[in-house]
Amino acid sequence: MEPKGLELNISGWGSVRLMHALFDLNGTLALDGDLSPGVRERLLFLQDYLTLHLITADTHGTAEKVLQGCGDLTIVRIQAGNEAFQKGDYLEKVGSHQAVAFGNGRNDTAMLRRARLGICVMNGEGTAVQAILAGDLVVRSAVEGLDLLLKPDRLRASLRC
Repeated sequence: MEPKGLELNISGWGSVRLMHALFDLNGTLALDGDLSPGVRERLLFLQDYLTLHLITADTHGTAEKVLQGCGDLTIVRIQAGNEAFQKGDYLEKVGSHQAVAFGNGRNDTAMLRRARLGICVMNGEGTAVQAILAGDLVVRSAVEGLDLLLKPDRLRASLRC
């Protein structure tokens, strides 16, 4: 089944149609190689609305194991070195104008900046200042970020002009 997309109308932003969600793994959806509580359930719900992509260097080598039971999620492994470029390049391939990106590290900055909506996640790993500045919003956890998509009035309240 094709995802339906998420339609948002945000004062000052206009109409936004999201079709894709791109995620960093470690430090964003997972901490120390373990998926953060509550993330799996939210990803399963969101897959009806968005095509889900995980872009990772897979630091802990656990991407497949960690993401078991998360539904239809495309895992894209990037090579060490020039990771920010690789993530930004993948974003452009799926369509940056219809994508939301989640990340926390310096290597997520191109993805956060170029996505239609960039959500910087402050998880227990820490967050690069460059990632904070590249995002449209900063949240305390992946669950909070995913909930913004599930409860779009929160997005409207934070982003309206």
